[in-house]
Amino acid sequence: CEVEGGVEGEVVDGVMEEGWETEVKGEVGEFGKGLIVDKSVEEVERNVEAMNVGEEGEKKDENMVVNPWDVSGKIDYDKLVEHFGSIRIDGPLLKRLEDTIKKIGKVNELHPWIRRGIFFSHRDLTRILDMVDAGKPFYLYTGRGPSSAAMHLGHLVPFMMTAWLQKAFDVPLVVQMTDDEKYIWKGEYKDGDDNLDYFRGLTRENAKDIISCGFDKSKTFIFSDCDYVGSMYPNIVRIWKAVTYATAQAMFGFNKHNIGQPAFPAIQAAPAFPSSFPVVLGAGRGSEMACLIPCAIDQDPYFRMTRDVAHKLTPKSHPLGGKPALFHSKFFPPLQGASGKMSSSDTNSAIFLTDSPEEIKSKIMKHAFSGGHETAKEQKEKGADLDVDVSYQWLRFFLDDDEKLEKIGKDYSSGSGDYWATGMVKKELISILQDIVAKHQDKRKDVTEEVVDEWMAVRKLDF
Repeated sequence: CEVEGGVEGEVVDGVMEEGWETEVKGEVGEFGKGLIVDKSVEEVERNVEAMNVGEEGEKKDENMVVNPWDVSGKIDYDKLVEHFGSIRIDGPLLKRLEDTIKKIGKVNELHPWIRRGIFFSHRDLTRILDMVDAGKPFYLYTGRGPSSAAMHLGHLVPFMMTAWLQKAFDVPLVVQMTDDEKYIWKGEYKDGDDNLDYFRGLTRENAKDIISCGFDKSKTFIFSDCDYVGSMYPNIVRIWKAVTYATAQAMFGFNKHNIGQPAFPAIQAAPAFPSSFPVVLGAGRGSEMACLIPCAIDQDPYFRMTRDVAHKLTPKSHPLGGKPALFHSKFFPPLQGASGKMSSSDTNSAIFLTDSPEEIKSKIMKHAFSGGHETAKEQKEKGADLDVDVSYQWLRFFLDDDEKLEKIGKDYSSGSGDYWATGMVKKELISILQDIVAKHQDKRKDVTEEVVDEWMAVRKLDF
């Protein structure tokens, strides 16, 4: 979580129209060094409201809603970048990123998701590359809120990208499992007991899927908040002190909730500071190690708050002013339509990592929304709408071959060639997904409870 505030005339890290934050007048927040805050509270609130209503102010449910707890409607990524105040990844940055990873020599080319603009926005990625050029260290931080035993393909996206980043830059990684958060939001108390241990159990089950994504064990630490919070607690306390309740409420809308909810953002912020890992990263409060966080853009508000208070937790000599850098992805769309994001609560909206080949085929054939036309004649005349066709959008994520993807898009959108019809595109997708899920299931079989213990053991990482 992140909180931002500012006082008049102070130089800050972003503009207040960055999504969900609203400035609390007279409070000093992190906004760090960068742009001058010149947005009034009322103006920011109008900007946020504009993201949730239509052009005529009606039919809100048909339009974009993006926050850490809800993503729905047709997503306008240009508008998100504008409102959040992040930066689009452009051609020169792509070229620099490619040149940097080639110099390191661990991978030969950019990940397809970067080439295709699926990871499309950032905060301070250029400064991370500056650090790499200068031989200064950084680490990766990502996480998972364990809400179900079975993860789906959408959950894998940040982990697959993080695994590639770890390999490309040869850097350490910390993975936060927020079993505390899930209990605070979804926990139950009845008959003299609660279900906190249920979420702690989900942490271990989800860790098995994460381990199966191909991370370097010697450079990776997976931790449960319930187990590891003691080491992070000094930084959590510092973040609590730095962020006022009014600011947190303005940013996240906490209202009529338990006291754990407004307290939680600091817990998600703490791993962005290397001193939260005195053993794992060997870092103290004077550490100048930077942090890069790959995440879907709906998580950006948490880390805008983190950036807002970062200067209070790190030395003045820190290359990024203590702020974590962010690498934003677009959402992985649900089967029913290429808007919003996939959800564990709707089994027909997702392909789960436990699904059989037959279940994968059935879900794609029955539920994957088509951008094609009802009749062969219409399809051949008009072609498919690739922007709304889920099968094609999923191929953009999981078909590595750029030339084949281009051919499928050309054929399908024109209603001609080998992939002119929806069924042909779905068949291609089914084959790819069945292979991905089967390979994942095969790797997961080898992840025992003892293996999980090894990955979650507090030890110095190798870097």
